[in-house]
Amino acid sequence: MAREKALAAADPAAHVLAGDTVVAVGRRILPKAEDEATARACLALLSGRRHRVFSSVALLAPDGSLRDRLSETQLRFKPLSAQEVEAYIAGGEWHGKAGGYAIQGSAEGLIAWLAGSHSGVIGLPLFETRALLRSAGFAIP
Repeated sequence: MAREKALAAADPAAHVLAGDTVVAVGRRILPKAEDEATARACLALLSGRRHRVFSSVALLAPDGSLRDRLSETQLRFKPLSAQEVEAYIAGGEWHGKAGGYAIQGSAEGLIAWLAGSHSGVIGLPLFETRALLRSAGFAIP
């Protein structure tokens, strides 16, 4: 939040839009995979299981007021074979991704079921972002 306030201070008329995404299995929040071992561990945990993706977007107004929206999406991975996991790891799409996967790439072919916001799983929930900007007075057609 300090960075957003600093940016707003640089231009007092600026709005600052920020967001982030987390992947949860039960009560466990999965990390953003920074190495292959973490990505493999995440995929092993997700294989054949339902999980949730939470994406939040927040808008800081010049007057300091903060508006936010939350998107929750439920997904289920198909049971993953060792070969599917290794092929996904080799592609590198997992790097830096919450839960060790990126639905906008080849992982989409591993998702058996999704209920909620596809764009929220990618990282910016477009429906919620649009609603947030409209509620702040932006002219969004």
